[in-house]
Amino acid sequence: PTTLSVDPDASPYAQWHLHLPEPVETPPRMLHEIAEVLAQHRRSALRRETTARGRAADLLALIDTPSSAAAPAALGRALEACGLAEQDPYTVIMVKGKADDDGTFDALTEALHHLTGRGFAVGRLPTAEPGEATAVIGTRTGTGGGGDTIATTLKNLWPTLQSRNAKVPLHGGISTPATTPGTLKGALTQARYALTAARSRQAPGTEAPMSRLTAIEDLTTLDALLTGVPADVRTAFGIHALGPLADATNPSHRMLLETLDVFLTHNGSWARTAEALHLHVNTVHYRIQRVETLTGRDLARLDHKLDLKAALLCR
Repeated sequence: PTTLSVDPDASPYAQWHLHLPEPVETPPRMLHEIAEVLAQHRRSALRRETTARGRAADLLALIDTPSSAAAPAALGRALEACGLAEQDPYTVIMVKGKADDDGTFDALTEALHHLTGRGFAVGRLPTAEPGEATAVIGTRTGTGGGGDTIATTLKNLWPTLQSRNAKVPLHGGISTPATTPGTLKGALTQARYALTAARSRQAPGTEAPMSRLTAIEDLTTLDALLTGVPADVRTAFGIHALGPLADATNPSHRMLLETLDVFLTHNGSWARTAEALHLHVNTVHYRIQRVETLTGRDLARLDHKLDLKAALLCR
């Protein structure tokens, strides 16, 4: 077999190759000439993609209007310019990759080409971080489908997409379907939150983020929901909710935090907490009283239990 690179400078997600699976006697010069013809076609396609991304950026800027919802007429024109007019429901996906190149755009574009019967527009938000790309996905008339289908298809594809550039984690967040153009801003907010949740996941045994695609529907537990809260906000909440106990360098505080965690895990059962920690029930009572004193919480109240459980998850 023979393989020639058509565009060697492209990102791993956008490279084209001329591949001949069977042995051939074609002169190498002819193969290179064919590759050059394909390269010219590729460059034309890239120019069209650049223009399309500019239109998508205009659409995203309208959707992300900070003060109020974008004017319906302007939003309609922007959707039409992107080829997405009357293709609701819409789904928004936001992806974060390497900060110093545009490979994220190529990765997201390649992934979305695997969705059948859907138009899409990939661009950059005005407030985007380096290496961040966002897309609005439409549903063409008569094709059906919904947000769940998009999420399922892309999740199945994600490991293959990641394998094209395994050294750079690729994170993504997907919204629920926006039934009208006017609800696209809410979908964008959901996608941004889901992306934050995806980026907070760490690879097992390391502190490095793990490549992950998270749909907003995946955040069905308190723990999962909190992963979408920015790290500095989680840290601040944990510190203020736990009070002096947030200082885990104090051995006594570490002991009380462990007791609190086990107590909440066992639904406030004194007996099961004592059994799990190999303590006398009276010792558990004493420690929980100390926790209540230091945090100002009453662990007989459900809302206070939830506050402290959330604080423990935010550490």
